[in-house]
Amino acid sequence: MALTTRPIGPGFSHRMLLCVGMALAGLLGALAVPAAGAQDAAGLRARHTALRDALATSLFQRPLVLESAQADGSLKGDVYAVVAQPYSVVGPALQASSHWCDVLIVHLNVKQCRTSGSGAQAMVNLVVGRKFDQPVDDAYQVAFAYRVAASDPDYLQVRLDAEAGPLGTKNYRIVFEAVPLDATRSFVHMSYSYGYGMAARLAMEGYLATLGRDKVGFSVVGRKPDGSADYVGSVRGLVERNTMRYYLAIEAYLGALALPAAQQADKRMSDWYTATERHARQLHEMERDEYLAMKRKEVARQLAGP
Repeated sequence: MALTTRPIGPGFSHRMLLCVGMALAGLLGALAVPAAGAQDAAGLRARHTALRDALATSLFQRPLVLESAQADGSLKGDVYAVVAQPYSVVGPALQASSHWCDVLIVHLNVKQCRTSGSGAQAMVNLVVGRKFDQPVDDAYQVAFAYRVAASDPDYLQVRLDAEAGPLGTKNYRIVFEAVPLDATRSFVHMSYSYGYGMAARLAMEGYLATLGRDKVGFSVVGRKPDGSADYVGSVRGLVERNTMRYYLAIEAYLGALALPAAQQADKRMSDWYTATERHARQLHEMERDEYLAMKRKEVARQLAGP
């Protein structure tokens, strides 16, 4: 498993720590993805039943539930959603590791994604960095072991695992699950989790107390004096923002499949940006033209190969 990180030495200044925190805010979202709560077809169907009311009354105004949790030294996020795609599309579309590169590349922080190996040796190799056009050599490289844990006529589970990450972060897990609901709809679960140590915690606290202090997630934790929603902040807010970004990437990927192959990448990028702007309070980072120009360059670089 290949990982390139930058060490923290005794002379690491407050300014440097803040810069690392800014990078880490993106990296944790770009690296961390599903792992908690993996189950089987019966378990996922039971979860759908348990969430039926929440899906029907979702604040997202569509059948989607977003959850997050923070424990001692770890974070996780989960999204459960009903997608308007039959399982006969969802299952095959999200099994191949190369397809996951098409999903992941639309994320702001993913600078490049390539696959290697096959079977038990399959890897998804990410380069992750900041939310701007960044050379690959200046970003972080992380290799995820890729595994199709289950591929049945009524259940799919895909896992991506990385043991280590930048600044002492660890145990990145990505799990995607899906079951059919009827001839036109599927129920999906995307969960992610990761652990972190003291260096990552200090960097994130510095960032969230300064440049990231106004950033929020989606969970409503109370009401402000004017009656408006008070959204969760801090690292749980970070987790929720990136959970939503990844779910929207999956949705954009599925939505572009009906087009000719040459048109799909632009469709995915455009649809992902449009979807994130529906939640601009949480997800807006740059203007559409800037985002599309950056991503087109990154996709072209990815397609060009080594």
